[in-house]
Amino acid sequence: MAKRMKQSDVAQAVSLITLVDKSSPVSERYRTIRTNIQFASSADRQIKTLVITSSGPGEGKSTTAANLAVVFANSGQSVLLVDADMRKATVHKTFLLNNGVGLSNVLSTDMNVSDAVQRSVVPNLYVMTSGPKSPKPSELLGSTRMDQLVRELRADYDFVIFDMPPIVAVTDAQIVASKADGTMLVVRKNVTRKDSLQKARELLSMVNANVLGAVFNGSTDANDQGYYYYGTDNSVRR
Repeated sequence: MAKRMKQSDVAQAVSLITLVDKSSPVSERYRTIRTNIQFASSADRQIKTLVITSSGPGEGKSTTAANLAVVFANSGQSVLLVDADMRKATVHKTFLLNNGVGLSNVLSTDMNVSDAVQRSVVPNLYVMTSGPKSPKPSELLGSTRMDQLVRELRADYDFVIFDMPPIVAVTDAQIVASKADGTMLVVRKNVTRKDSLQKARELLSMVNANVLGAVFNGSTDANDQGYYYYGTDNSVRR
């Protein structure tokens, strides 16, 4: 008898508030995050490739990745959003794209990168979906082909965002964070556990990931959402 999938096991499209309501306070917060990332970039250490992850599921990392991609594209930069969550793909549903070809094909075959990139409805925003499910996503992401791909994408686009699985459960985000210019953690009020967040930070530290900060969401208080930096005391602060 086939195992029945739970609703939580099925990836859903996320809300593109930055596309449907550009003047909303939430859209403005995403633009603020964009600005903070740009300020974190320097001549010595440009931030052109960014990993978005979370400590656990349901914290909004795919929503953050998609909306950040939109606001970066709106600034006139050529942006590529890569769905590197090959376990629970979301990006193709959010942007209504075909997922028959994507990242898994590029990493497991000799397919040209350009053949796996699709245009989105947003000007300047391109998408590489996850592609067909792979039985070994961690091995693909840790391959030399992935190293080559990151370098190639960094050269071809102004900004590249990798939407990764939660970091505590699987190693995928940790692997790609070691290759990217920067990493951001998404934290959700009343969902993210303090011990899980600490574990996520430890895992990123193990691979010398450049953690830029965290996005705090899920609060109904307009003054309690936005971009947070990590303090030296291992707490999260605005």
